[in-house]
Amino acid sequence: MEIKGSTNIVGLIGHPVEHSFSPPMHNAAFKALEMDYVYTAFDVNPNDLKNAIAGAQALNIKGFNVTIPHKIEVMEYLNEIDEVASLIGAVNTIDFKDLKGFNTDGIGAIKAIGEVINVKNKNVVIAGAGGASRAISFYLAKYGADKLTILNRNVDKAQKLADDVLASVLIDDVSSDYIRNMDLDDADILINTTPVGMHPNVDDAPIASAEEMHDDLVVFDAVYNPNETGLLKEAIKAGAKPVYGIKMLLYQGAESFEIWTGKKAPIDIMEDALRTTLGF
Repeated sequence: MEIKGSTNIVGLIGHPVEHSFSPPMHNAAFKALEMDYVYTAFDVNPNDLKNAIAGAQALNIKGFNVTIPHKIEVMEYLNEIDEVASLIGAVNTIDFKDLKGFNTDGIGAIKAIGEVINVKNKNVVIAGAGGASRAISFYLAKYGADKLTILNRNVDKAQKLADDVLASVLIDDVSSDYIRNMDLDDADILINTTPVGMHPNVDDAPIASAEEMHDDLVVFDAVYNPNETGLLKEAIKAGAKPVYGIKMLLYQGAESFEIWTGKKAPIDIMEDALRTTLGF
């Protein structure tokens, strides 16, 4: 990749950022499409966030991805927030054309699941009530899921999320329960947003066993390292349809790419780069 005086800069801000998989994914896309762009990562101390956004504008940076711990506070320094990102209350993508914030995590999950099943009119069980669950829950509502059950060890947190999603009036059947009360008999889709099974804790007991699943179930695990988590192994054992966490990572990145460039993301190129970087 040749970096010139005309090269457009996009990147990632977070703290820390050195282990990000985004630069190889995006730079492979720019290279494949022969675009004069480069993607890099910037470690931004929380105390410097306001200055980082102002500095990026001054330097004519085209776009940012935003990761922990800046996804919420960065909203203070933007001119406009996408409707669903506003409902979620967090931003992971900034387009500096209008200084507008988006959240592509949820749409990344919808598109990943969409490779196997359309979420419209489906009964979805989602484990976890943190940031990823929040982003995915609002997008499930936006894309027409019929029923959503949010499960968590802290059921009050799950109920708070359920109340917020209901208040969006995008969906009218959202409930919460303890994660130990999981019932998948009538579920079409199970989504795990908890860190259970994430490297290095790959031997943790998964949130559901094959015996609790049925063969019409679609099981999506947002954990992408390892590629095949304990939960997905159980899904395969049950004859259910697995959806891998790398796909959410891929599609959220592709969505950001399209926001910044206005061009269709080369999904296959980006996926190959991600798999190479992750080692699978």
